[in-house]
Amino acid sequence: MSAHATGQRFALQGMLVNVALAFIKISAGLLGNAYALIADGVESLLDIGSSLVIWSGLKFASKPPDEEHPYGHGKAEPIAALIVALVVLSTATGLAVQSVREIHAPLQAPPKGFTLVVLIGVVIVKEFLFRRVVQLGDDVGSTALKTEAWHHRSDAITSVAAFIGISIALVGGKGYEVADKIAALVACAVIATNGVLLLIPAFLEIMDTAPAGNVSRAIRETARTVPGVREIDKCHVRKMGLEYYVDIHVLVDGGLSVREGHGIAHDVKDRLRAEHPAVRDVLVHIEPA
Repeated sequence: MSAHATGQRFALQGMLVNVALAFIKISAGLLGNAYALIADGVESLLDIGSSLVIWSGLKFASKPPDEEHPYGHGKAEPIAALIVALVVLSTATGLAVQSVREIHAPLQAPPKGFTLVVLIGVVIVKEFLFRRVVQLGDDVGSTALKTEAWHHRSDAITSVAAFIGISIALVGGKGYEVADKIAALVACAVIATNGVLLLIPAFLEIMDTAPAGNVSRAIRETARTVPGVREIDKCHVRKMGLEYYVDIHVLVDGGLSVREGHGIAHDVKDRLRAEHPAVRDVLVHIEPA
């Protein structure tokens, strides 16, 4: 199964899990008089849309190049991540506004104890999903999948905040009911922070920022091992979805024929694609040493 197909499958699984969790949390929040749990459930509803965006982005990014998109459709992957990050930020803002309103509203009956059990289950499920999806995102180099993973972590954090708030309201008794609403507000701050952290890498990838880590260095070192290559002048790498496009300038003996230089260029391209499977295409420029 390809990296794109695997990513789509994980995104679809996350969407189905969020459907179930949203129903459980909102129902439990209404029955248990827990505003933090209701807010958490609303966030899960938005997670459904986010998972759908990630799934659609990965599906579109897997399409092969065509006449209108000669470099493929890989940009759909960071665009999907960008949309999800913006949804996270808007969710945090909306929930924060409502939390402030609830804090200033007349005190209601305290939440019920069974809501804590629901929240424990939610945290376990979401943390499990986070660890699976973030590992896959790291393995295939997918910004969208890593964004989806941290969305699961955000949901787990909001559930932890809700658990703390409800616990304080239950233990404190009368006068502490507002702790449930304050917990929701704290969770909003955490969600907003994660939204910003998710937004930055997606934006940088769309702007063709050089990939992090040792990607360019590893490509340079591989190119140097090709017979006939004397040195590497320039090496520009950009990420397109789950793949990389390389523009590289190599120095060769200035006395070589055009045919010989062309052969070395092909050898460089073939070596890079063989030793770095994530490299989709290589443009080699030959320069005299």
